[in-house]
Amino acid sequence: MTENRSEEAGYRAGPTESAKGRLYEREAAIQTAQQAIDLLRVRYAAGGVQLGSLLLYSGKAGMGKTSMLQQIRALAGSQGLTVLSGRAAEQRTNEPFYLLRQLLLGELLALPGDKLSEVLGPWRAVAGPALGLVPPTGEDLDPQSVQQGLDVVMTQLARFQAPLVMLVDDLQWADPESMVWLESLAVRCPELPLLLAIAWRPGELPEGFRGFRSLVANKSHQHLEFQGLTPQTVGKLVRAEFQDAEDSFTRQVWAVTDGNPFLVSGLLRKVRESGITPVHENVPLLHDLAADAQGMDSAYWMGKLTLTTLKFAQAAAMLGTEILPRVAARIAVISPAAATDAIAELRRHQVLVGPADGPLEFVHPLLATSLYKSIRPATCTAMHGKAAVELEIAGRPLVESSRHLLETHPDNDLEVVAKLRRAAREHLAVGAPAAAVRCLERALEEPPEDEFRAQVIYELACATLLTDPVATANQMQLALDTVPGLPADLRVDAAFRLSEVLAHSGQVSEATELTQFEAEQTEPGPGRTRLQVAHFIWAAFQRDEADGRGRSARLAELTAGLTGDDVNARAARAVQAWDLTLQGANVTQVQALLDSVLDQGRLPVELGWTTNAWGLELPGIIALAHIYTDRLDRAEQLIDEAIWAFGVAGWEGGHLGIAIFLMGLAKFRRGALAEAEVELRNALRIARRLGSGLPLQWDAVGVLADTLLARGRTEEAWKLAADYSFAPPYHPSAMVLPDAATLYGKLLLAQQDRAAAAEVLQGVGSQLSARGWHNPIWAPWAGHLAQALRPRRRCGSPSGTCSGPGRTGSGRRSAARCG
Repeated sequence: MTENRSEEAGYRAGPTESAKGRLYEREAAIQTAQQAIDLLRVRYAAGGVQLGSLLLYSGKAGMGKTSMLQQIRALAGSQGLTVLSGRAAEQRTNEPFYLLRQLLLGELLALPGDKLSEVLGPWRAVAGPALGLVPPTGEDLDPQSVQQGLDVVMTQLARFQAPLVMLVDDLQWADPESMVWLESLAVRCPELPLLLAIAWRPGELPEGFRGFRSLVANKSHQHLEFQGLTPQTVGKLVRAEFQDAEDSFTRQVWAVTDGNPFLVSGLLRKVRESGITPVHENVPLLHDLAADAQGMDSAYWMGKLTLTTLKFAQAAAMLGTEILPRVAARIAVISPAAATDAIAELRRHQVLVGPADGPLEFVHPLLATSLYKSIRPATCTAMHGKAAVELEIAGRPLVESSRHLLETHPDNDLEVVAKLRRAAREHLAVGAPAAAVRCLERALEEPPEDEFRAQVIYELACATLLTDPVATANQMQLALDTVPGLPADLRVDAAFRLSEVLAHSGQVSEATELTQFEAEQTEPGPGRTRLQVAHFIWAAFQRDEADGRGRSARLAELTAGLTGDDVNARAARAVQAWDLTLQGANVTQVQALLDSVLDQGRLPVELGWTTNAWGLELPGIIALAHIYTDRLDRAEQLIDEAIWAFGVAGWEGGHLGIAIFLMGLAKFRRGALAEAEVELRNALRIARRLGSGLPLQWDAVGVLADTLLARGRTEEAWKLAADYSFAPPYHPSAMVLPDAATLYGKLLLAQQDRAAAAEVLQGVGSQLSARGWHNPIWAPWAGHLAQALRPRRRCGSPSGTCSGPGRTGSGRRSAARCG
């Protein structure tokens, strides 16, 4: 929310402020903030590059962090800067992007239409739903893509509204989705015309906020840890209320509150209400009064408020922030007139602020916390159920009301199951899979009807597809095993998705067996064909295969029976083109198949890198077939499209790594060795980030080693292979691209170990011949074997032999040619 809505946000002068608005013992913090604001203005006016800065404030509850942020608001506002502010809420940590919307939504809505369109740019459909600007399309959004879009939107907004000040309070309660965005923003802050000030309670910061913890530990930013006030300052505060207070009384106020400004204020209020004279004789009474002021339990509030007002206050605490009086009244089951009286009473007691028709805010989060905790457990659960209903009636989004359903007890309520499933779909449509998982797990506890249980488990598996492959595999298998089972179309999709997860984690044999089994159990039709093609995809990437020739024959038979141009027919022809490539079949035949898959050399939409139901393997196979039939221009065009598409989608993990690897392979085949090395090292860097032992790491290491050999850097190639254990038995189930054993034999040959090389390469020949694979470009084992078996002879090389790496990356040249 922006500066002109500051009072609606509930920001008020804190308890450490004097009558003149001065913050006690925060002079250094205020001076630092003023310097940061001045520096931001000067740098921006001068057109600097390093513009922004980050101010961090931590301390226990009640130490004046909120008052400090309010002071920054006043300083920035007095100089005409745009100020955005947001406060995380304890009761809304399960509401995705809640804090983000508090910070940005108001400012974005205030922009003229043309400027808003420019700020959102091409990210409107991706970032817009998370911001609350546009309704979700229903399509699941990748969380990385959403976060990337939000980064772009924030950059544009900062540019339009510069210089900009952003205030974030109570970070410890930030929803995880907003926190990911904030961590990124905090790192990028110096690049933007932005002063970002963040306050939090260090003892309550979740362990999951690792990025922010690292940022704080880095100590490269201004970080002020607020401590309690000194006895002298507490004495001044006491005498501001009680002019004749004795010294022993003021010292005891400090002792029992530890100088906490909020507790000092609360204790002085209790002293005033109790009519105690601030003299030495009454010092013993302060301990109990302080405990009463700090506790603020049910008895405290019952003694302070009328029953009707307490019920309204507890309902407001359940809503947390941006409290709508009419909704709180219905949750508390009181009349509108009673609600009006309750609001007036809570204002008098400095509990709530805001206009009578809302939204209301608590003066301090400690008040909301104590009121929420004062609700009896059974009553609290019932009130959450009531809140979910009333928020939905009030027209609030399901993602807001669903957080209350998470707090209710399972009760075999099918309507609750349906609402939680709808909420999960909405969470996925804004890029918040973790929130969707919470809803679906709670739906299973309700539980759903037996006939729908497998579907809910399937939806749960899909929700973790991009974030937790292990959970996806377990849940998807459970969905397949649950009786009653999934509808036929969902069962096909579940089997395919499970096979994807298995293959991507290196369990290619299991993926192959699963798709074959499920295809045999599926009735003839598109679903069965999809599983059959998937089986042939995974079988083609197995390291070992008992019946390679038989599989090729079955694939040819399947493809021949699919004469149309639907997606299944195109997919089958693409897989057959790859199979024929490995067989060393006529290039013209392979290229004809590839041309029949593409639309004028471009991938059809249904087979696009990010728009197909087959995953990236199918377009990847098409690119590989082009590489190994020497259509390198078209291959590089396809891979360029992949890198661009993955970048736009925010898929910066395995998808992008595989695309970069393919580009490196194409460059190697072209003989552009320096470019190939750059691409392959980038692919290897991504593979290391994803985890060791994945097929991508093996692929990148193999081709990079081959590239180093081709550049004459034999020892470096050997060390690379040794560092990553690139040696038999290689990956336990996945085939390495290109053939790993051939590359290892080549490495041995470069090390002058001709006997070991010959043994490896002879084994390669036997294994590939048994599978019917005779492509000398894919696996040039025969040429290397001939070199290993050739008698040594002088040829003028420095080593006195003709052995060594190939002279280019092109498979069209002999790697063992002598001058």
